[in-house]
Amino acid sequence: MPSQTDRPSAADSAADSAVQPREDAELSARIARSAGAAEGAHLRTEDFRDWLAERGRANTFRVDRIPFADLVGWSFEEATGNLVHRSGRFFTVEGLKVTEEAEPYGDGPYVQWHQPIIKQPEVGILGILVKEFDGVLHFLMQAKMEPGNPNLLQLSPTVQATRSNYTKAHQGGDVKYIEYFVGPGRGRVIADVLQSEHGSWFYRKSNRNMLVEAVGEVPLLDDFCWLTLGQINELLRADNVVNMDSRTVLSCLPYPDTGAGALWSDIELHSWITEQRSRHAVRAECVPLDGIPGWKRGETVIEHEAGRYFKVVAVNVTAGNREVTGWTQPLFEPVGLGVAAFLLREFDGVPHLLVHARVEGGFLDTVELGPTVQYTPTNYAHLAERDRPPFLDEVLASGADRIRYEAVHSEEGGRFLNAESRYLIVEADERTAPLDPPPGYAWATPAQLTSLVRHSHFINVQARTLLACLEAAGVRSR
Repeated sequence: MPSQTDRPSAADSAADSAVQPREDAELSARIARSAGAAEGAHLRTEDFRDWLAERGRANTFRVDRIPFADLVGWSFEEATGNLVHRSGRFFTVEGLKVTEEAEPYGDGPYVQWHQPIIKQPEVGILGILVKEFDGVLHFLMQAKMEPGNPNLLQLSPTVQATRSNYTKAHQGGDVKYIEYFVGPGRGRVIADVLQSEHGSWFYRKSNRNMLVEAVGEVPLLDDFCWLTLGQINELLRADNVVNMDSRTVLSCLPYPDTGAGALWSDIELHSWITEQRSRHAVRAECVPLDGIPGWKRGETVIEHEAGRYFKVVAVNVTAGNREVTGWTQPLFEPVGLGVAAFLLREFDGVPHLLVHARVEGGFLDTVELGPTVQYTPTNYAHLAERDRPPFLDEVLASGADRIRYEAVHSEEGGRFLNAESRYLIVEADERTAPLDPPPGYAWATPAQLTSLVRHSHFINVQARTLLACLEAAGVRSR
């Protein structure tokens, strides 16, 4: 035990105090200032398309479908039929059995189902580097090829890497800028939170979503550009430009909260979420891929016997600017264009979004908040009107006068092939979306959802995309 004379003096204690403000009072204002900056210090918004096209011409990209037998390093396990890599790394395609106890007001007609699922237990890093130029925050974005993107090249975070990537399990090159997100000496952390990936296609997969403000000079490498948040918001209005990983990271930004009030207090909203998680008794377990009910495997595809939901396929990839320039891999390919939409209403002048407590087999915590509507309409075309998901037909029938935001965005291009969803924010009224919504739905303000995104596994990836698009839609109040 230190003696009295070993203890620091009161003056020393004051000088060396570790106590600091719990919140950066200026950060939200700096974010708002960047969101209002339509032009950046490095690349004009009107020149972005030419820059992206030039990056596409500077590299070689090609994706070809192949039979499963032509996969290099991948094979179906004899005992289970699971699709695995010989290294034991990357990911596996396995079977999933999900059982949900019947409720008097369930979210769908099925209480048990089987499906293929991607199992990838490692945590990846999705990180955007931030730096101030001329008093305005800029975000370092990357023109990155992903084999599943319909247009291949999209705007990704500064770092978009699995642990296998940045530990070089693939024997590839260094992940650029990774040093700003791992290890000592990284910059000032703006956001750092684990978030889920698609719970319908991944088994309990999380990524570390990070925004880090750089200290000192940052070299600008090929395929990277600095953009303000205002410029990114403009690009979010276009189809298939800003990729899913960028959208989920951007949703974690601590936008200003005007504190204008809400239908429910934050405590009431948290209690409702806890109730939803408590009332859904869900058991999800990985099972052998071979022989899962309702699915069949051929030489080039694993698909549902009714032709619905999605397929598992194989591709050969060439990408000149990736850490590994050529490889083969499985991908999940959805059947049809998805629809993800928030219904929007104002109560006493305060915008509210109708959230849905969604059960997805791959979620770590049973339920996460999703958009009002998150479905692939073709999967429900065979159902009678009374059995179709709530609010789906209202969204599909929305006229242009009610649509506040609309764009087609692709999902995670590293694991999904041509997976696109039509993202919308649609104005509603008491008839289409009542103040007292059906069980499993609740009204929440953008500020409440932004607060929840600062914590893990509350908001699903589709809802996070729409949160990232609120500024582009002119919905977020300041």
